[in-house]
Amino acid sequence: MAKRFQDLTSIDFYQNRKQVKWLVFLLSFLIGSGSIWYTSLLVDELRERESRQIQLLSSALEYAATTSENLTFINQEIIQQNHSIPIIMVDAEGDPMEFRNINFKKNADGEDSLRTLEKELFEMQEEYEPIHLMEADVRVYYRNSELLTNLRYYPYVQLAVILVFGALAYALFNQSKIAEQNRVWAGLTKETAHQLGTPIASLMAWIDYLRNSPVWEENKEIIQEMDKDVVKLRMVTERFSSIGSKPVIQPENLYEMIEETINYLRPRISTKVELLINADSRDLDALMNKPLMEWVIENICKNAVDAMRGKGTITISVLQDSDKFVIVDIADTGKGIEKKNFKKVFYPGFSTRQRGWGLGLTLAKRIVEGYHGGRIFVKSSEIGRGTTFRIMLLGNLEDASQFITEGILEY
Repeated sequence: MAKRFQDLTSIDFYQNRKQVKWLVFLLSFLIGSGSIWYTSLLVDELRERESRQIQLLSSALEYAATTSENLTFINQEIIQQNHSIPIIMVDAEGDPMEFRNINFKKNADGEDSLRTLEKELFEMQEEYEPIHLMEADVRVYYRNSELLTNLRYYPYVQLAVILVFGALAYALFNQSKIAEQNRVWAGLTKETAHQLGTPIASLMAWIDYLRNSPVWEENKEIIQEMDKDVVKLRMVTERFSSIGSKPVIQPENLYEMIEETINYLRPRISTKVELLINADSRDLDALMNKPLMEWVIENICKNAVDAMRGKGTITISVLQDSDKFVIVDIADTGKGIEKKNFKKVFYPGFSTRQRGWGLGLTLAKRIVEGYHGGRIFVKSSEIGRGTTFRIMLLGNLEDASQFITEGILEY
């Protein structure tokens, strides 16, 4: 029993939120179905009781029509006590004689009242067979009371309320979970940036020392590459520090940003990986925070290198999609992604690598869509052939004003 409870509490509700959503829906449906079943039993019992009441009423009316005895008790305790069940008594020709509990319009004249009676009589004829009083040659028509009618629809209303409540509860839970994770990530990244500050400052001092030392001439290229890595570390620290804050978004040359990122990556990845850039134009601008977008491109390219196991081709295409958007397609020749995982790859914790954290694409999506008002998604993928990621960015400031107004793009 304890093991089952431990298994239940160890379920990753965020990673399996689709299953949790269906579980909430199923529980709501079962509760609603149980309510419908139980209410149906109550409706059947109440219908039977009303039917017996009409039989008793009809018997009392027939008895009253065939006897000359004092009928005060029958009239007061049986006939006059029907305050809920609509009935209409008609003669042999089918004309209404008496009626009870019929709702007429306010200030209705004789014609309106007659039309109401005819309509009610038609509905009664459709609902139940009449009770025939043989001695008086009178037929008694009736239908369900308003209480019984309302009770029949109550469980469906209840089921709808339960389903809506379940959906709202799931949505609130999901949003609170995402907000909590965002706060944790923001705090973690800021703390990481703070901790990196001291060793980076120390490395910068050592590089300055090496520049002025006798080993400079012999190891010039190595020290310059080390300097590039330290600069990169500083940039990473700045990125981490800016997560959770409003980044500065401004027009930047998209081709130059991608070229700088690729030039940095080339000597730091496998020599068997070929990096290519194709562009409609080298002068395409996009609204972006350059350090953050460099991180997005770098992250996707590194994932592609892993997917290709250090051997293959990565092709980055820069396209002018429309007056509003520019597009960056990053295609690799790796192992591909199953179609069912196209959206899951952006979920926190989703990773195909044993040692992967599953946060890279999640942060990339947040940067592109949350901070830049753009889009990032898996454009296409084929198992064993490769994957193409597509990034869509706003092309000019005028188009961004709409997103700023709607709160999608923040400055």
